[in-house]
Amino acid sequence: MKMKRFRMPRRERLFAVLPTLLTLGNAICGFGAITFAAKVGLEPYGLGRSPTECLWIAAVLVFLAMVFDMLDGRAARWANQTSEFGAELDSLCDAVSFGVAPAVMLIKFTAETHPPMFVARLLWVIAVLYVVCAILRLARFNVETDEEDTHEFFSGLPSPAAAGTVASFMIALPELESLAAESVENANRLDRLIHDVALVTLPALQFVLPVVALACACLMVSTIRYSHVFNQWFRGRRSYRHILRLMLGLAIAVIFKELAVPLVFAWFSFEAPVRAGWRALLPGRPLAAVTPEAAPSDENTPQPPPQVPGSPLAS
Repeated sequence: MKMKRFRMPRRERLFAVLPTLLTLGNAICGFGAITFAAKVGLEPYGLGRSPTECLWIAAVLVFLAMVFDMLDGRAARWANQTSEFGAELDSLCDAVSFGVAPAVMLIKFTAETHPPMFVARLLWVIAVLYVVCAILRLARFNVETDEEDTHEFFSGLPSPAAAGTVASFMIALPELESLAAESVENANRLDRLIHDVALVTLPALQFVLPVVALACACLMVSTIRYSHVFNQWFRGRRSYRHILRLMLGLAIAVIFKELAVPLVFAWFSFEAPVRAGWRALLPGRPLAAVTPEAAPSDENTPQPPPQVPGSPLAS
């Protein structure tokens, strides 16, 4: 009597492929971001006819990679196709999109000013440290988590959030250049103030962005607790403080438009370490109180369960 071979139904095979395609879409966006960033300094052709446009497109692709990274884990759980293969593939793609791509963008952005050799080498070292810390963050995430865990907190800055912080300045770059180039001869005081701020901010970014990238690299390998934005802000009943923060973020986005992107990402990246440092300075509030291992056990405070590979801002 012949044994019948088990075959996965066609619909399940299709669902198994979907998370993989979404994860590979993450890598494709990361490679595209590197490609457009590499065009800075070369003869313009096709899309990206100026350094600013090239960096803006590269930043948009990094944010698109974040969308794919958010969707692939949910698609895998929806199709009941989570696996160790998917987790490892997700980390490899994240290393390209959220590790290498932002580092290349950083080097290309600062290279436009033709810095001295010493400064150029220092920038290269910062970019290398960023890539190394992103890879270490992804490796630690894989070791500390398994497929069936749910979570509301992360230990260390997630690599997509770090990449978004660096790329967000590229999103705001065209708006800053437009504001700096506007004529203010017959403008009111507010327009003149905005014009002056843009003139000061543009050259300052050459020094600020490497510092921001270095800080994000250190925060990725730290043990400071970061909240899971989607789970804490959009699931279940929210407190008035959560609602007020959400309304404030929407107001900033409406008022400042593209300039709000770096403000929001910088707030997410640096609010937790600032709060941790403030608590460390207060008597009886050690720094360890903000880490997942030493989180308060109040029944009204969400506890930091383990983390899930492939979640948004997770790796």
